[in-house]
Amino acid sequence: MTIRGTGEEAYDNFAMSVQYNPFDSVTTAFSMPIMNVPGKNITSLLVDYPPGEKAPAHRHGSAFVICYVLSGELRSQMEGEPARIYKKGEHFIEAPGAHHLIAENASQDQNCKVLAVIIHDTSEENVVEYD
Repeated sequence: MTIRGTGEEAYDNFAMSVQYNPFDSVTTAFSMPIMNVPGKNITSLLVDYPPGEKAPAHRHGSAFVICYVLSGELRSQMEGEPARIYKKGEHFIEAPGAHHLIAENASQDQNCKVLAVIIHDTSEENVVEYD
């Protein structure tokens, strides 16, 4: 599945698409052009993973992503790397074109909240592409 659109539009389309929404909550905190980097946008998402929830494997095209765990624990695995659990206060990156194989709440009884900051081309239409 590919979510089409740029910046906030793509993520709003994703978050509002109940049949494809793998998360309890995906909220766009902000999305705007980066003023001193022509052709690039910065988008920030708050992603809430209820206990046991996971996202399908995905890529973000040419985007660069920084994920920061605000609460709980997130199990994550990028292609070619071992799975790892990130705890509150820890972060990881998704390099452009990287294949994010696992993104799931590591707990069966506590929520996990993640802040994802995404740097992407303003013209990029395929912001999130699921396997």
